[in-house]
Amino acid sequence: MSRRGHRAALPPAGFRAEPPLAADGLVVTVVNSEGHEKRFDFEDLPVPAPMRGSLAAAFAAQSRGWHSHRTADNHWRRLAVFARFLAELEQPPEDLDGLTAAVLKRWRALHVGTNSGRAVLASVRLLLWRDGRLGSGPVAEELSRRIPHATVGRQSYGEAERDRVLLAATRQFRAAWMRIRENTLLLERWRAGELTPESREGRIGRILDGLALTGDVPRLATTNGRAFVANRHLLGGSSRDRTWGRLFLTRGELTALAVLLTDRFGWNLSVYNRVPAPTRMPSAGETTTVTYQVRLEKHRSGSGRWYSTENITDSGAGSDGRLITQALEATVHGRALATRLAPGTDLLMTARTGAPGRVRGDLDHPRPLGPLRFGVTTEEAKHWAKSHGLGGSPFQRVRRTTVTREGRPLQHTQGTHESVYVLPDHDVRLRAQAVVADGAREALELARAAVFGGRLATVPDPAHQETATADCEDETASPWPAPRGGCGADFLLCLACPNAHVHPGHHSRLALLHQRVLSLRSALPDPLWQQRWRDHLLRLDDLREKVGPAPWNAALLNAGDRDRVIVDLLLKEDLAP
Repeated sequence: MSRRGHRAALPPAGFRAEPPLAADGLVVTVVNSEGHEKRFDFEDLPVPAPMRGSLAAAFAAQSRGWHSHRTADNHWRRLAVFARFLAELEQPPEDLDGLTAAVLKRWRALHVGTNSGRAVLASVRLLLWRDGRLGSGPVAEELSRRIPHATVGRQSYGEAERDRVLLAATRQFRAAWMRIRENTLLLERWRAGELTPESREGRIGRILDGLALTGDVPRLATTNGRAFVANRHLLGGSSRDRTWGRLFLTRGELTALAVLLTDRFGWNLSVYNRVPAPTRMPSAGETTTVTYQVRLEKHRSGSGRWYSTENITDSGAGSDGRLITQALEATVHGRALATRLAPGTDLLMTARTGAPGRVRGDLDHPRPLGPLRFGVTTEEAKHWAKSHGLGGSPFQRVRRTTVTREGRPLQHTQGTHESVYVLPDHDVRLRAQAVVADGAREALELARAAVFGGRLATVPDPAHQETATADCEDETASPWPAPRGGCGADFLLCLACPNAHVHPGHHSRLALLHQRVLSLRSALPDPLWQQRWRDHLLRLDDLREKVGPAPWNAALLNAGDRDRVIVDLLLKEDLAP
């Protein structure tokens, strides 16, 4: 099946895919998902010829799973680091089978201490595992050593930082959306015949009509070959917001839109390169809301899990879908022009560039169509941040902020959500301090409630009042007072009361009670036993530890008939208040 869900067409008769490794064994060709080729020449590596051939073969085998030139470039740069390391050894190995565990230990020690170094180790290890000669022995054991996970450097934004980023993006995109919306209304009035051709609005409407069809306003060429806007006085100037920007987003404005989308939905920067225009879902009688279906593509999810869909509803100002509505309105003319230039093209993130002849070198992105560009590059994200006085590309930090704010995985697994986004984040830890403190206090209270709360005595005190389980020092100071005065607690709760005194005369009865409560566990449903008897058993366990197991077991043997009667009444709850 094709990536859009249609049955894939069979290749022409006699078709044969070219192998990635050239006949000379030193040039590897990587084809990305756009069908563009990029060659990597291993002749340039500073290692012996047999080693170059082996590395090229491993690189070619690994490249069959790559779908972008960026991935290939990353592996190539890291492999070049490994080649330079080998070349600087006192006795460089001739081939991969000449690698020793000592060499790999030295290689590991050089890189395991940093995030970038760990990435180099992981990349090179994947390639070396492709060579069957390294599949056993000390070298294989060294390659199999665990590489620590990268430490998280970028943190989520604090409230003030996030507000600053969103304010810059909102101001820029909203101004662009209002500009395009105003000119779109004027264009629609012109096309509907509502404007007089000789009026100022009518003349601008005619220019907008041509702009929507061609992507530019009329220009006049000078004798030196340069062109200038033909109607700059009518349009109010020759700047882009007065000319082609009337119907098209600029690259910076498209980046601002992407920042807002990332903050709202947590989408990755790479998503914007190929996200199709959202489609409206059928509605059963709804007139005030619109639901869009957005189709997302993320290759890092792994083969077979690249595509997912999200349903987003525009139910009014402030709803998630309102931003989707505005994005569609701001890009409508760019998408229409792209469809005319290349039928079937319908990418949401479409903008017009001020330099149509300049071709971007990144072949992983969709190719430009005339004056149109698609998606947002890392370089454009950095440039946008710099132009607004922000420190570096905001996308990773905005995405991290959104994920931690939502508190659930967005386009990643639960394990990644917890280990990469939640646990290492400083703001999450700060917000969790109060919750952890409350939990600790609650746990302490539960622990205190499940231990013997009274005092051990050696002899009875005549001033104390005898109860079924202990002697009470002062029932008027009970933690569980009765409505009419005195203590209103169950006699089993006496063991949790600070007024309780337990002396050896109580030990036989309490040891028997402990034994009988234990026997109830197998006779009662677990939820009922946990609710009714768990805390009492824990207090008796604690009291047993305080008295000592030997005296406790000896006292159990001395339990008399009176003790048994009282324990039976306690278990039947006949002595409850």
